[in-house]
Amino acid sequence: MSSVDTSDSSERPSVQFRMRIRHRSLIALGPGKIELLEHIQQIGSISAAARAMDMSYRRAWLLIDEINRALREPVVETSTGGTHGGGARLTETGQAVIRHYRTIEEIAHKAAAKDLQALIDLLAPDQA
Repeated sequence: MSSVDTSDSSERPSVQFRMRIRHRSLIALGPGKIELLEHIQQIGSISAAARAMDMSYRRAWLLIDEINRALREPVVETSTGGTHGGGARLTETGQAVIRHYRTIEEIAHKAAAKDLQALIDLLAPDQA
């Protein structure tokens, strides 16, 4: 996920960037779609990636279809079942999408670190 924890404790404030790229009437890319692509990359299966995110296979396919319609090239290649079963893998475009998206998040966090800390410092202290 795109959460950047600013401390060692889960009780402390954290910052979460939620960048979305809109194209035509679609959200071409956003945190959920990037997470889905990362799961597909790690697991090699759309259905298993969907399960890992507690989403239906149909919903995962719809999200992949939205990404593919927004981009020039597809992000996922699938193979049908058979003796060795089916599967899915990211294309070079899919890998590039994740890489660029995560790099932008990292750069944004670093660039805003001073102001983010200033905002966190303005939060009310935890009650004992």
